[in-house]
Amino acid sequence: MALIARARKKRKPVAEMNVVPYIDVMLVLLVIFMVTAPMLNQGVKVDLPKVSSEALPQDNNTQVLTISIKADKTYYWNLGSEVDTEKQQDKAMTLPQMTDAVTKIIRAGTEGGKRTQVFIRGDKTVDYGSVMGAMGGLQKAGVGNVGLITEAP
Repeated sequence: MALIARARKKRKPVAEMNVVPYIDVMLVLLVIFMVTAPMLNQGVKVDLPKVSSEALPQDNNTQVLTISIKADKTYYWNLGSEVDTEKQQDKAMTLPQMTDAVTKIIRAGTEGGKRTQVFIRGDKTVDYGSVMGAMGGLQKAGVGNVGLITEAP
């Protein structure tokens, strides 16, 4: 009799959900997205608006360094909030020379307890590579943030 009583006990149904098929589907979707993502168009052609803005507030603990790039890919630097184009004409330099000069200026400012704000003034006919070269040189010099200067419309 004891054997019959044990055989008649009902087993409880398993209430767990099998998630392995869902994981397989997710991995397949992940692979599909990874393959198709580089094929997507990353940008569209846009006409950038001309905007006017107010000058940034200055504090006494900040020095302003302006890098100017002319159409002939010569670089100039100016320390101070006002850019004197007459004085800059005799200081034309190449990108490596500009990077060295900026590195020295930033080190001197840091040792003096000043923060350096760097801005780039690029001629509208300068190619994108020259501006990016200047930004790369500034990054090597230790500049984290760079502002771009434009003219008001």
